[in-house]
This record gives sequence, structure tokens and C-alpha cells, in this order.
Amino acid sequence: MNFLIPKITDIIDVLLVAFLLYRLVLLLRKTGGIQILLGLGAVLILYFTVSMLDLNLMKALLQGLRDYWPLAFIIIFQQEIRGMFARMAHNHDFQSIFKDSKKSVYANLLNAVAIMSFRKVGALIVFENSRKLDEYIESGEIIDAHITVKLLLTIFNSKTILHDGAVIIRNNRIYACKVVLPLSERVEFKQKLGTRHLAALGVSEETDAFAVIVSEETGKISIAQSGEIVTGISQDELSQRIKDGTS
Repeated sequence: MNFLIPKITDIIDVLLVAFLLYRLVLLLRKTGGIQILLGLGAVLILYFTVSMLDLNLMKALLQGLRDYWPLAFIIIFQQEIRGMFARMAHNHDFQSIFKDSKKSVYANLLNAVAIMSFRKVGALIVFENSRKLDEYIESGEIIDAHITVKLLLTIFNSKTILHDGAVIIRNNRIYACKVVLPLSERVEFKQKLGTRHLAALGVSEETDAFAVIVSEETGKISIAQSGEIVTGISQDELSQRIKDGTS
């Protein structure tokens, strides 16, 4: 009876297959491919039903067409298949299997920060984590746009009306700008830090947000998290900190 007792490798095997099937179903649901699965399921049910009922003529017909089923599915569901692959090409979950999504999403942000640091353009960028920042977002302007270098440079250009305040990053997008944040009241920081740095500290004290600050006076890059601030960090360190500090 030992053959009835599953080995650890059998359990791992079943779990891996179950996980892959689960992810495949989720992907097909998102991309519209669920119609193809339903169609395939209907054909298989029909085939097994015909076999169980011993309907010889229908069974012979289905068996004769069996070699042409893939071609038939391509013809019948060509629109769904085309749409599925088109959406898969732009689907974030699908792309994340093949590349580091955070690195891709924040490459433009890191480039913008580097440019602003070189030009000494003041900036405050806050990454929302599990704690939502809706009460602060209400004070700003919602734009919900892709992260691009030009957009960030435009927002923090001192000649625009949007530069005074913070940018909020939500779901890997620039969700809001010109956001007013609470200032830290800690005496040890109020004497030596400017408004942007105090705002970054304030939001990091009250939430789990991660903030990046570019000094208008020195061009130095700083980060604030969990009520602590680190100043004068390099681009490489900033990249790693963003990866570690955002969820």
C-alpha cells in the first residue's frame, strides 16, 4: 500500500501544476481568452458524452474531425485569439514574467530625478504603499498618467502652477500632483530642513509611504521612510531604495 502514500515530490508536482493552471485561467480571463476555453470544454464534453452513450455515428464523425480540431478552433475563434494576444502584449502581469517590472516602470522616474538633481530643480515624489493617501490627494490635482521624464520635468518646472507640492505615485503611475502633505513637527529637523524635506518626513511618519526629495539649493537626493531621512544618496542607491521601499 506504499504506492498510495504521496511523496513530497508528488505534492510539489501537483501544487506547481495547480498554480500554473490558476495563473493561466486568470490570464485568459483578463485577455478575453475565456471564450476559447469554454469552446474547447464544450467540444470535449460533447466527445465524452458521445463516447459514454455509444453513439457510433457521431463518435466516428468527431474522431474523423479530431485531426482538424486545432484548425477549426483557429478559424472559429480567430477574433478572440487575435484580441487575446494583442492584449497580452500590453498586459503587465504577462510582461512581469519576463522582466523586472519595477525596474522598467521606474527607469523614467530615475532619469527624471537625475536630471532634476543636476539642474537643481526641487522635487518631492511620494510612493503610496498599502496605506492609501486619499486624504492628501484631495488637496492636489489627479492626473493618473504614465511615468515619463518629460511629464515629471514639466510638473516640477518652477514656471508651472503644478510644481509646488508633491507627486503621488500609485500603481506605478503618476496619480496626482500639487499635493499638500503634513509637515514633520520634530524639533531636530525643523531647524535644518526645508519644507519639501519636512513634508516628506511628515507623510512618512503618518503612513508607510516612501518619499524621494531633490533639493532645490544643492541638488542632493534624499529619501524619507518610517519617520527617518537619508540625504545625499547616489543614483544606484536610490534605485535600490525604491525597489526595497515600495510594495
